[in-house]
Amino acid sequence: MLKNVGSMDRALRGFGAAAMVACSLLLPLHLGLRVALGLTGIYLVFTALAGTCVGYRLMGRSTCPVERR
Repeated sequence: MLKNVGSMDRALRGFGAAAMVACSLLLPLHLGLRVALGLTGIYLVFTALAGTCVGYRLMGRSTCPVERR
C-alpha cells in the first residue's frame, strides 16, 4: 500500500494512541468507553507504524509531502 500519513501526522497519532490506551487501562470508565478508547488507540498505533490510513485513502487525502520533479 502507498503511504499516505506524513511524519508529523505519524508522531501525533503515536502520542494520541498512547494517551487513549493509557486512559482506557487506567481511568475508572464504563466498559463501553474503555473498549472504544482502546480500539481507537490500537488503530492509531497501527496507522502510525504502517504509515497508511484507510480513512485517508477513502477520502483521497494524504499528509505525505509531494515529490516535485
